[in-house]
Amino acid sequence: MMALPGGRHLDSIPLPGQRLHLMQVDSVQRWMEDLKLMTECECMCVLQAKPISLEEDAQGDLILAGGSGPGDPLQLLLKRGWVISTELRRIGQKLAQDRWARVHSMSVRLTCHARSMVSEYSTVSRSSSQEMGQIEKLLMEKCSELSAVTERCLQVENEHILKSMKACVSETLSTLGQHFGQLLELALTREVQALVRKIDASDNIYTTESTTGNLFSLTQEGAPLCRIIAKEGGVVALFKVCRQDSFRCLYPQALRTLASICCVEEGVHQLEKVDGVLCLADILTDNSHSEATRAEAAAVVAQVTSPHLPFTQHLSSFLESMEEIVTALVKLCQEASSGEVFLLASAALANITFFDTMACEMLLQLKAIRVLLEACSDKQRVDTPYTRDQIVTILANMSVLEQCASDIIQENGMSRLIELCRSPSKRNSSDAVLVACLAALRRLAGVCPEGLQDSDFQQLVQPRLVDSFLLCSNMEESFV
Repeated sequence: MMALPGGRHLDSIPLPGQRLHLMQVDSVQRWMEDLKLMTECECMCVLQAKPISLEEDAQGDLILAGGSGPGDPLQLLLKRGWVISTELRRIGQKLAQDRWARVHSMSVRLTCHARSMVSEYSTVSRSSSQEMGQIEKLLMEKCSELSAVTERCLQVENEHILKSMKACVSETLSTLGQHFGQLLELALTREVQALVRKIDASDNIYTTESTTGNLFSLTQEGAPLCRIIAKEGGVVALFKVCRQDSFRCLYPQALRTLASICCVEEGVHQLEKVDGVLCLADILTDNSHSEATRAEAAAVVAQVTSPHLPFTQHLSSFLESMEEIVTALVKLCQEASSGEVFLLASAALANITFFDTMACEMLLQLKAIRVLLEACSDKQRVDTPYTRDQIVTILANMSVLEQCASDIIQENGMSRLIELCRSPSKRNSSDAVLVACLAALRRLAGVCPEGLQDSDFQQLVQPRLVDSFLLCSNMEESFV
């Protein structure tokens, strides 16, 4: 199955070798922001009598990530976090190559950036916990230790001694990375706590909109931040917004943020604790809500029923509201005014058919097959291969029921599936759509083999799936 549109997330707190995704800004503004940090770092290196290396690969080492304006604690953290994690990764690479001059000069620069991070955050946050102070101290001690030991390595010529010192440098670098990760996580947690408290306490629509937007931006930085947001009450605060009529215009933004947070287990658990599924069902079944609101609610449903996330299969509260949700999603598919709305609703339905087989029987009763197949000829609703993938996946999962197979054939869904298999242009050359079509055809053939012509059976059903896939993926339009 596809991921939700607007894909999300880093996989861990930025340690060596990992990179933070930062918000896009105007290129000139980004260069101006970067210039301050680049020149600051070079000045600090020169003042310490540590020359910047002129090696051929040194040119790009000081290119830093841009962010928003000065004074924003979160952006300062993310910016410095990306820089330091990049430096840690590059030092590790140069260490593996035994390029000691580069290892040392980069270690000095790393110390400068770490010191700047601590100083900048202390300035804008105006307070620091005892735990953060201790980790800051440990981080700076390890930075100094790394600079000192790499400088000694430059003076050593004995290969045996240098080898043992290399192990020491590697260990110091690893410990430094751990301290950096701990410090960054603590600082980010504090900032998230402040945002969540602001949303929870606000009765002002503009304040809530701005703060929720900031929280959504953080969810785009990766799974670690989503875990922090869930742990610090973000899911609870957002559902509080979605239960207040005075904040109706903010529902789409709040729901979009919830969908992002629920990519992690902690988010789904928090959703269940606050009866989030019931709230989603209420929104989906209430026609007084805008289509955009119901579409974003469908996105949350798609996320929490994703077959790729093992922890979503234990969402027991979903079964209680499944019939209402499925009915509302079919209606949303039928009335969708755009391809994006149809995609979100059909993705939710596709995931639900994996979640519980009862959903297929519900879809059969709701005549969903006709709704989906009619949508296939509507370019306004079905406008991407991702959407076709959702439709074919639903049909494939429904085809295990004998009555569903019969309905698919009666609605000319057999011919539509064959067309998608045999015509690369009809499926936008999508391999995912092809696999789903072949799976659906094979299930249908087991129930109603008379619905297939001999050539279709011999090419699309009888061979191994991989052989049929290779045949269709290399098929020219003239074969149709």
